[in-house]
Amino acid sequence: MPAPLLITADQVNCLIHAYFLDSGFQHSAFAIRMEGRLDQSPHIKKHIPRGELIELLSKALLYSEVEAHWKGDELSTNCSVPFSLLDPHACSLQPLSSTNNGREPSATKVNGDTAGKRKATTPSEDARAEKRARKEQDEKDAQMNVDGAPAPKPKPKDAKSDPPQALPEPPAKKLKHKPSVVGARPGAVRFLQAHKTEVFVVAWNPATKGQLVSGSRDAVVNYWAVPSGPNNDYTTPIQPTLTLSDFTLESQADLTALNWNHDGSLVAIGSYDSILRICTPNGETYFKDSHHKGPIFAAQFSPSGQWIATASLDCTSCVWDVKQKRIHRQYRNHGDACCLDVEWLDDSTFASCGADKVIHIVSLTAAGPLHTLEGHEGEINSVKCNPSRTRLASCADDGTARIWNIENVHSEKALPAPVILNGHSQCLTSIEWCPVTGPGEHELVATASFDATARLWDAVTGNCTKVFVDHTKHVYAVTFSPDGRHLVTGGGDGSLMVYEVKSKEKKWSWYTGEKSGIFEIDWQSWGNTSLIALALERQMVAIVDPGKVPALQSS
Repeated sequence: MPAPLLITADQVNCLIHAYFLDSGFQHSAFAIRMEGRLDQSPHIKKHIPRGELIELLSKALLYSEVEAHWKGDELSTNCSVPFSLLDPHACSLQPLSSTNNGREPSATKVNGDTAGKRKATTPSEDARAEKRARKEQDEKDAQMNVDGAPAPKPKPKDAKSDPPQALPEPPAKKLKHKPSVVGARPGAVRFLQAHKTEVFVVAWNPATKGQLVSGSRDAVVNYWAVPSGPNNDYTTPIQPTLTLSDFTLESQADLTALNWNHDGSLVAIGSYDSILRICTPNGETYFKDSHHKGPIFAAQFSPSGQWIATASLDCTSCVWDVKQKRIHRQYRNHGDACCLDVEWLDDSTFASCGADKVIHIVSLTAAGPLHTLEGHEGEINSVKCNPSRTRLASCADDGTARIWNIENVHSEKALPAPVILNGHSQCLTSIEWCPVTGPGEHELVATASFDATARLWDAVTGNCTKVFVDHTKHVYAVTFSPDGRHLVTGGGDGSLMVYEVKSKEKKWSWYTGEKSGIFEIDWQSWGNTSLIALALERQMVAIVDPGKVPALQSS
């Protein structure tokens, strides 16, 4: 006798919770986690593959189709009415061909279009990089692809969606290469393998060459010493110099933020368990505080390192005095809306943004916000200040970015109207300033979006100077090289794209493998040494050495 099917409300709640996280609905996920008491569930720690709920619903829909169309011992395939999750199916069989003696076409062997044409169109599986993705990888996918030409693109699962730009069709058969074979010298790409779950965040120590910290979904922080240069032994696996794995007993404590202070003496760690931790380069705990009552989404040191600001889903931002190891003040400027990001404008002024669609400019010495910047029509996901601290860039779920003039931020006069960057068709995930601007040139910003594109913008005129359409899924991460010569993007399709800023041409690409998103990118230089770190869905960190990629060398 077959084992009985077992479906419990707790299992369903965990599936819905995972679906909310995959889709970027952080607030809804937090609500069902609390109301369903999922922290006490034996299933909350289980790995739920990304898109699992949609996959199960698709299979249920296929079963319903077979059940409705099974006639005798054959499957009818001439019904022209599609199946839907919400609408009842009214079967409309086409007239039968006389070539089969009046019988319905045989489809006992369901193959070809018969099996595929009716699969429910599922929403894209990818979600905010930070913010998570869930997909266990087979060991057989460990083979990677390095190429100086365009990376092979997996076909999007949501084949019915309308992309903002026509993307090239994927090749009939993807070619796979071992790392460092094509388009790069040996050792150009290395892998740091110690994490047991998805890696969400990575951060290089700005002062110590090759020191990297990485954080994963299971609240593990690894410290690494990454060798570089032409003579390092790239065949020897790199092991963590230190692992911090006893942070919390919470069932969900995804690491969401890593930020070093300017001299590399302290690193701030933000987590879903609501606790701010500050550690030394040796892994010692310098300070920790549980003042927040919701997940921390951002943590950033002030330029001098005297302060640290945080943004939390408890609808507040906090500022701590680093030297005194105590909280300076908690700000509730966003009302009942979650605070999603913070950015320092100078050593005593910071900006916070949130789900209330506004940006608050806050002075540590003022009772309330100096300015409130309005205009976005969706949740504001990120704010970034330009190198000269005279402009603030923001990006939001409304598909737009804005450039705010903050030169007179300490004046009582209203700030000028922003420059609006309009062109993306879906929500923006990140925005970055080019760190170098030539004489007489306008500053540039880059944006990444769920519409599978990245864009380069003139921050003065608001004109889009280039649309990059090489990705086939959500673009999670975008950043510039420290010298401003290159722009690099990473997305849910597992592809890394490197473009030359001046020519706006793709110079190199690397494909991590199927179903392995790139969540975060950090490109750091120490003198003549330059390294790129990638946080991968495939439970590892990838290190790219641009010095071993000929296409990225100076002319």
